Amino acid sequence: MKNQPIESLLQMLSEYADTDTLALHMPGHKRKIEQAEYLKLLAAHLDITEIPGFDDLHDADGILKNSMELAARLWKSERCFYSANGSTGGILAAIRAATADGDEVLAARNCHKSVYHAIELCRLHPHYLVPAQDKLFGICGSVTPEQVEQALCDFPRARAVIVTSPTYEGVISDIRGICKVAHARGVAVIVDEAHGAHFNVLSGFEHGAVAAGADVVIHSLHKVLPSLTQTAAVHFQGTLVHQNELARQMALFQTSSPSYLLMASIDSCVRWLSAERETLASSWNNALLAFDEEILSLKKLSVLGHGALWQTKSACFWNLDPGKLVVNTSKTHWSGVELAQRLRQDYQIETEMSQPGYLVAMTSCCDTKEDLLRFARALCELDEQAISAEPKPFFAIPKLPDRKVLPQTAQRADIEILPLRQAVNRVSTGYVWAYPPGIPLLVPGEVIELQIIDALEELNKSGVHLCGLQGEENSLIQAVENAQAL
Repeated sequence: MKNQPIESLLQMLSEYADTDTLALHMPGHKRKIEQAEYLKLLAAHLDITEIPGFDDLHDADGILKNSMELAARLWKSERCFYSANGSTGGILAAIRAATADGDEVLAARNCHKSVYHAIELCRLHPHYLVPAQDKLFGICGSVTPEQVEQALCDFPRARAVIVTSPTYEGVISDIRGICKVAHARGVAVIVDEAHGAHFNVLSGFEHGAVAAGADVVIHSLHKVLPSLTQTAAVHFQGTLVHQNELARQMALFQTSSPSYLLMASIDSCVRWLSAERETLASSWNNALLAFDEEILSLKKLSVLGHGALWQTKSACFWNLDPGKLVVNTSKTHWSGVELAQRLRQDYQIETEMSQPGYLVAMTSCCDTKEDLLRFARALCELDEQAISAEPKPFFAIPKLPDRKVLPQTAQRADIEILPLRQAVNRVSTGYVWAYPPGIPLLVPGEVIELQIIDALEELNKSGVHLCGLQGEENSLIQAVENAQAL
């Protein structure tokens, strides 16, 4: 079998499943799907361990090596690493590879929680880049090269710049400009592009971080591309991060027994994308165009960057991903959470995320024109049903609270659980974030200021899901028991 031309890892697994090989090795189901119905549903006959001929993700020299080289060519990076531990594993590995224990870093405040976890693990000193907030939708705008340049002047010992582009809402930053100012100082740029794996691969979706020169770029293949959940790719280029160190960290932050089903999904996705990307791009772009035309009648609801109303780009957005449909509810009597409930209950449409003033609907290259027209028509019907209201003030992201100690110090402190209003001016021992998207309002080591408590209570009342609070009504918070001892 090794000498036969193999089209994909999935084909290899399928052909191997048809052999009479006795499996006296892991996994314990031994590919015997007749033993239980769930094994058949999970395709366990394709689930193997590292056996000769099937390569090893952490020491690849066969089909996985060839597949990762194909992915590097597709995205035009110097090297691609596959992650069976999602973008989270890739982000942890990238930050660990680019920094040394105790280094200073610049991180966008609206980074995913995995960035904060990397800061903890690597005992880094973070300085935050705070994007401007759009006045209509209330979402974070782009991180600007000017912000990064000023921060590098203020904190010249920073060793890495970490930004998310596109964000959960599809906001893109000028990564090329950021790389220019960071690289001039010898500082690496790490981009969490988990939501942008389609950038610069599918036409109509531009401004990818690899093409812009970022040193490490992390892609979630499962977010907008046809791959299984937990699959990702990490792209490397340049000289500011050591390639071998990134490879070592990728192995450190992943299991030593990665799932062959997940790896087959990555491999198949990359091969399919390589062969069909023109068709996929055309279909996706046509579906989005049909959506835009269908929502021209909207008067109360609006969609960021789409349709006729409020189409002018806000000054705080450098660019937007057209594949994200961010629906604003500020001129109706509904919150984003309530609109999401109406779509779910009345139209059997499940959106990605909702906040007080908007919701996010994610599209992908697998959405058909009919899918997006169905969503558009539902919005048009709801727009007619909506009661007009004076534009509601957007949720104002509170200013950064003061930091008493580094996150890793606060995380190890003794904990006291207090009602929110009794925790004013205490030091937080945990994160509090709206999830999704996992952006913290409060980080361990920061002071629990009154403005933070007001914001948390406002989000609670609006129905946004908050992680990090306790109690039946999210009314309790973790604080350092004795801040003087820190």
